[in-house]
Amino acid sequence: MKGELKKLKIIGFKDDKFTEPVGDGEFTSLLNPEKYTFKYKVEYTEAQGQGTSATQPKYLRSVPEDLDLQFLFDRTGVLNGQSNKLGDGIIEDIEKFKRIVFDYNGDEHKPNYLMIGWGTLLFKGVLAEMSIEYKLFSPEGVPLRAVVTASFKGLVEDSLRVARENNNSPDLTHIRMVKQGDSLPLMTFRIYGDSKYYLQVAAANNLINFRRLQPGQEIIFPPIEKVS
Repeated sequence: MKGELKKLKIIGFKDDKFTEPVGDGEFTSLLNPEKYTFKYKVEYTEAQGQGTSATQPKYLRSVPEDLDLQFLFDRTGVLNGQSNKLGDGIIEDIEKFKRIVFDYNGDEHKPNYLMIGWGTLLFKGVLAEMSIEYKLFSPEGVPLRAVVTASFKGLVEDSLRVARENNNSPDLTHIRMVKQGDSLPLMTFRIYGDSKYYLQVAAANNLINFRRLQPGQEIIFPPIEKVS
């Protein structure tokens, strides 16, 4: 319906390709978040070269982003008619949330894979940690309101990761399409920073006549340790 308020949703999946949803594995937030936070991290080594007095950080990798979110659970009756009719407070609501994002998937021997969507946000990952703060109680001590703070670790499928990087790192396998004017030594130089490996690349691609590359032809460039 036009103008309908869209709520943040979390859907649990059994597989990292996000093709097999978990039964009853969809959670819809009571209220949309006021904010969400992405965290990015770059990892370096700090190995010290022999005979040097200082370490030289060496880039290792950029890890997938983390997502921080808060979720409100409320059974006071104030929000959207959610009330404590059954006397269970928000316990059942939180248990369903935990079954989706936290509980162990026996088939996969790991927690569920999660897809989080709202507006322009589309995040794929797994739960890293969560905390539950109970904030309001009935006279009998039954929780009526809680805030869940959760951190999710991003997960990027291998094919998507390679497509997103799209760089010329010599430590990755690359597939390049031949363009007009390309030669194998020139293409090899672009990937490895040195054209001397072109014969190994020719052998890896079973090229009999590497001097006659055809535009549109695809060439595989293995990681440098496999050609050097």
